[in-house]
Amino acid sequence: MPQRWQKTAFFFMLLCLIGGILFPVVPALASGKVMLFTEYPGIAVTPGESINYSIRLINSSNSIQHVALQIAEQPEGWETNLTAGGWSINQLSVRPQSEESFNLQTEVPLQVEKGSYHFVLRASGSGSTSTLPITIDVTQQGTFKTELESDQPNMQGNADSAFNYDLTLKNRTADEQLYALSAAAPRGWNVDFLVSGQKVTSVKVEANTAQKISVTIAPPSEIEAGNYLIPVKAQAGSFSAETELEVNITGTYRMELGTPTGRLSTELNAGREKMIELQINNTGSSELEKIKLSNTAPVDWEVRFEPGTIDSLLPAESATVNVYIKSSGKAISGDYVVGIKAQTAEVADNADFRVTVKTSALWGWVGILLIALVAAGIYYLFRKFGRQ
Repeated sequence: MPQRWQKTAFFFMLLCLIGGILFPVVPALASGKVMLFTEYPGIAVTPGESINYSIRLINSSNSIQHVALQIAEQPEGWETNLTAGGWSINQLSVRPQSEESFNLQTEVPLQVEKGSYHFVLRASGSGSTSTLPITIDVTQQGTFKTELESDQPNMQGNADSAFNYDLTLKNRTADEQLYALSAAAPRGWNVDFLVSGQKVTSVKVEANTAQKISVTIAPPSEIEAGNYLIPVKAQAGSFSAETELEVNITGTYRMELGTPTGRLSTELNAGREKMIELQINNTGSSELEKIKLSNTAPVDWEVRFEPGTIDSLLPAESATVNVYIKSSGKAISGDYVVGIKAQTAEVADNADFRVTVKTSALWGWVGILLIALVAAGIYYLFRKFGRQ
């Protein structure tokens, strides 16, 4: 019996030794635990937005953990990737009692329904598994198209104004597009598209980005007052967008300055004053207000107006102003120019008057008398001393 028990014990010990070699016992601490964590398990985004989601992998064990990473669940049609250190990864090693960070990268599709979308990340270590649910709320209905918008699509001014609009062209497609720009303006209108201050007829827009475009609209000079709609369009193949810009023309500002007879010349004697009748005509389609008169005259000349200001002048009406011009007493004979200007805040007109200055007739007679006296003196001298 003792010999049999000895053989049995020896055989059992041999089996334990072989089992220990083939199947070593792993300490409990080595199995450890891994856990996925993020501060933002739910976020809100818009269609086409790029997301770079930061996630931490925590190793609470006392041994290094080689953890397999995978995206267990994701919405259909979403492109996702796990990255760390600039690389795409599917496994990450974490030191004992430490943590490592990696990123979940995804693109919100352009063509997506408004709502909540769910992701599940799974990390599998040595005998330990952790999952992390993530919710992404899409706040807008997605579109796979082109958009052309203006924050201020209507403007008001007179026919002599230039109307400037700011447009935003959004490429909501998945590819870069070259858009041709056009405007369906009535005949006589001028429409220019500008990007970065340069006139363009087309513009290139990358996928899921926007481009600012300036539009300058100049109406014809003889256009009537009223509202006008100018359709503008951006088109790239089958993708296009259109919007309407509204121009409200309040009228035209025009003025003519002259005389009732059309004559712009006169004569006066040096040092004398003369009145000239001026006529101001409103040839536009808007009322002229606060018409002021001014002048440019030679040195020492005097010019005054009666009245000096016209408060209002309706379209197709005329107003008369008397201008008094006084030349310098030292002016010599000749032609002089006196400039007259009528102006409002919107428009102005000029007229140049040619003024011919003549010397006084009295001085002419004085000259003749002096010549006669000189001649008489010479005659007297010849008579008196010629006989000697």
